[in-house]
Amino acid sequence: MTAATPAAPTRAIPPDGTPAAPAERKPKRKLTPYWLLLPGIAWLVVFFAVPMVYQASTSLQTGSLEEGFKVTWHLSTYWDALVEYKWHFVRSFSYAGVATVLCLAVGYPLAYTIAFKANKRWRNVILILVIAPFFTSFLIRTLAWKTILSDGGPVVGALNALHVLDLTNLVGLTDGDRVLATPLAVVCGLTYNFLPFMILPLYTSLERIDPRLHEAAGDLYARPFTTFRKVTFPISLPGVVAGTLLTFIPASGDYINAQLLGSPSEQMVGNGIQKQFLNVLDYPTAAALSFILMALILGMVTVYMRKAGTEELV
Repeated sequence: MTAATPAAPTRAIPPDGTPAAPAERKPKRKLTPYWLLLPGIAWLVVFFAVPMVYQASTSLQTGSLEEGFKVTWHLSTYWDALVEYKWHFVRSFSYAGVATVLCLAVGYPLAYTIAFKANKRWRNVILILVIAPFFTSFLIRTLAWKTILSDGGPVVGALNALHVLDLTNLVGLTDGDRVLATPLAVVCGLTYNFLPFMILPLYTSLERIDPRLHEAAGDLYARPFTTFRKVTFPISLPGVVAGTLLTFIPASGDYINAQLLGSPSEQMVGNGIQKQFLNVLDYPTAAALSFILMALILGMVTVYMRKAGTEELV
């Protein structure tokens, strides 16, 4: 006698006669994106978060290099550093702000020309020329400007012939018949060194604009300036915001240009931090200056992005 074969399970058929759909399996949780993020997160933790915590601890210490430093929660170091280096902060943000405006004034027309006017065959060549200075050391480029702006150089001679130095003397950008070791030299160095950081985001934003929008504006009898004001510039605003941030933030903390192209009266806060770390060996004050600079830049960037109305695009 053979055992009865168990009947195969039957699928219930709805009253309308259509077979029921098979039950959907829940997709397994994929961990691949998180594994891909792990190297970047580890890099930020090791080279950003850990140094930040160490610097915060250093800023709250007291002592000396011979006796050692101990955490005493000495918060007055921040106030003392801010009072002592207040004019360094003023110069840093002033020079960086002027350099950012100059980079925008020079970079926007150049980026516009590359995006809309340049032949496609020459577009990549021009972009390579824009980033070509990055193939040379930042220090060497700044030293080259020291030679260009020297007292006996052609720049000073041309400015004297055009009586430009007379005007810059009135506003305090230059001193006498020289450009080197003046605020103008520092601003020129900052503008030159950080100009590519302005051009590239502007070009990326402008290059994405559909040319048919310009044609549509022309069909509606809009003049070229009106088309730029109503169409081109508003669409490129995220590139403007990104370029100004990429220029202003590193320029505010720069110290090479002020060290090589300026004088002691043109020192920026980066020079003060360098002095406290390497010369005076006052590590708590140097760390406090670094945190104050970071906090001020973060506050200004937040206000700027809210005013620009592009915080969701940047």
